Amino acid sequence: MEQYEQYNHFFFVGIAGTGMSAIAQYLKGIGKNVSGSDRLFNNDGEILIKKQFEAQGIHCHLQDASGIDPSVDVLIISTAIEESNVELQKARSLGIPVMKRSQLLAEISKTKRTIAVGGTSGKSTTTAMIFHILQQCGVQPSIISGAGLSVLQEKGYPGNAWVDKGEWLVIEADESDGSIVGYRPEIALLLNVDRDHKEYDELMDLFGQFKSHTSRCFIVNQSHPMSKQLSQDTRLDFGTETTHAGFNSTDFKQEGFSITFQCNHIGVEIPVIGRHNMENATAAIAACSAVGISIEESAKALKSYQGIYRRTQLSGTSNGIFIIDDFAHNPAEVVCAMKACQQVGKRLFAWFQPHGFGPLKFMHKELEEEVVAALRSCDTFILSDVYYAGGTVSRDVTSTDVAEAMQKKSQQVQFFPDRKEMLPYLKEKCQPGDAILVMGARDTTLSDFAKEIVDYLK
Repeated sequence: MEQYEQYNHFFFVGIAGTGMSAIAQYLKGIGKNVSGSDRLFNNDGEILIKKQFEAQGIHCHLQDASGIDPSVDVLIISTAIEESNVELQKARSLGIPVMKRSQLLAEISKTKRTIAVGGTSGKSTTTAMIFHILQQCGVQPSIISGAGLSVLQEKGYPGNAWVDKGEWLVIEADESDGSIVGYRPEIALLLNVDRDHKEYDELMDLFGQFKSHTSRCFIVNQSHPMSKQLSQDTRLDFGTETTHAGFNSTDFKQEGFSITFQCNHIGVEIPVIGRHNMENATAAIAACSAVGISIEESAKALKSYQGIYRRTQLSGTSNGIFIIDDFAHNPAEVVCAMKACQQVGKRLFAWFQPHGFGPLKFMHKELEEEVVAALRSCDTFILSDVYYAGGTVSRDVTSTDVAEAMQKKSQQVQFFPDRKEMLPYLKEKCQPGDAILVMGARDTTLSDFAKEIVDYLK
């Protein structure tokens, strides 16, 4: 028995966070008693995720330790929770055990036949695609994901977790906090290795441990120079435009909000955009093949894939202008999202809000070079101030610094410190057939901002 199985009542500190909320819902789905707190719940007004939790029987509390009592068997925290946290202190005073989120997910994954998806980009989408294929093929999988699946959100759930009767569990394996080394999956995927929070040598060490902890199939992207160094067997691997992978996709085409390609000469059509999604889908096909599902069966299932929250998601159209919302937050993801949307709009207005001063300092040089290189002559890149979530941070590199560096390279870069200032500019410049891309992470208001642009342009 894994340690977590002995507990009945789990209390999550910061339960509305993406990683925490998924595990909380999974535990509720297997019959555990779950409650939690979040600083979001301290605000006035109706909080959607709070209502979704309560509809599932998950009890929500203010983040003031009022929900911590002797009935709680274990307190779940993330690496972001400091020792001074009032709820952590109360749990300690009551002798309540404390467990990290990553440790809990690792323990859960040991109780199922687990497919773990790793890499610095594309994890949520690939996880969702694998889950969708398995579900459509009658496998009845469960999922713990980093983003809400549209098909689950339509049922009134946050969408990042689902418990079913089958033996398979699909999870994201996060490298940013090092927790990826704790998982023991049966099947694992490595999508890519790009600088995002960590340097290459540290990432390769983490992914190398991920490989060594995988019991059966370790599947890598043969089209990525770093990931292919960790290949276990090229026959298991995937790639695009390569002869060195067992699952190889070619002949990419995008029309409207749909893509088509050939995987091992079998036609695949998916209602999403972007060449990167051909790569994600090929990874999903390779993983599902290891479960025993043919390429033909996977291709048939992917026709009905509905996508996930804030991954090149169409927020709406106004006067023939497409407004698209995306979670992109590192240079590789920003460029992928831009290239996908360049196929939608005659011109692209790509807006980016960096998700922290630390990440911006880490990635600003790649951002400056790679984004400018990805712009067509008709496109515009727009930067705004860093999203600041509080705390003591170094502000060595700001959006102003990055914008000035980019503007020296290209006249197609605009800077609006306050994102609201951008709205009149977009109304003046955008024409029917253009696309506006909203990009950023951490800030929970970004999807609302994308919808605000839709309304403003009407």
